[in-house]
Formats: sequence, structure tokens, C-alpha cells
Amino acid sequence: MRVQHGRPQPGPEIWIRGPVALPEEPPPSPGAFRPRRFSWVGVCGGAGVSTLASVYGGHDCGRGWPGPADPPSILLVARTHAAGLTAVLNALEVFRRGEAPHGLDLDAVVLVADAPGRLPRPLAERVKVIESVIDVYRVPWVPAWRLGDLSGQPPREADALARLTGRAR
Repeated sequence: MRVQHGRPQPGPEIWIRGPVALPEEPPPSPGAFRPRRFSWVGVCGGAGVSTLASVYGGHDCGRGWPGPADPPSILLVARTHAAGLTAVLNALEVFRRGEAPHGLDLDAVVLVADAPGRLPRPLAERVKVIESVIDVYRVPWVPAWRLGDLSGQPPREADALARLTGRAR
């Protein structure tokens, strides 16, 4: 292709209509990363919302929806027993039908072990159903938390949740 000076070259043209707003604040520098804040919402009693909010930060909503001043990004929390997993599926249905309060952003589900060890097959199958719909973060049984000791590092098996909430090791 020959280039001729003084004549426009064929190709896409970009037109901007109207005023272009400048950002009010410069974008944050890479070193100034702040983790996203979350509201922890329990879908069953005893899910561990208060413990997770203490360990990982964020707002403890108990079993209610976040208020207007609370972070709109939600992490649903449940135990891995049958009632907890059923409650998660019901809460996901509320979001699917658009019946959750306006402006809330469901980010993930956090499943807290209801006992040490592996899940029985029927419960593991329910977890797979939940994982097919939304991101799921698993928190293992932590004996120290049961005794009220939240001072240690979060469990290594929950490193992905620690990264999500900014509580990485």
C-alpha cells in the first residue's frame, strides 16, 4: 500500500459527541489497592456470620439484608448441613426472581463446615448444584473458632476467601 501525504488514510474514524468528563480523582496506584468490602448475610441460624466478619472484615448483617449505608456486595453464608444448603438454594432463588432488595450485588456463597471431616454424599451433591450457579468459598471446621479464639490466621483451606476479602496471609 502506498502512503500519500496530505490525504486521509482509509480506516475507522472515532467521533466523540458532547463533552468528555474527566475523572474527578486520578485512578489509584497499583500499590494503593483496597480490598472490596462485603456484607455477610446468613441464610440460616448459626451460619457463622459474626465469626467470618470478625476474621475477614466486612459488615455483619446477621440474617437481614444490608442497610443503605452498608456495603451492597453480599456474601451469603450457610452451614453445610441439609437445612443450611436448602436455605442457600432458597436465597439464590430470591435473587434469580429479582425479589432481593434493589442495589444488592450477590458476589458469592460461603459454606462453613458444620462438622469436621468430609461431607456425606447427599450434601456434597447439593454443594455441586450451588457451585453450578455461583462462586462458592468453603471454610473448614476450625476448633479454635468454636472456642471463641479468632486471633489466629484464617485456615489455609480458605485462602481463596482470604484473597477475596483482602485478608490474605
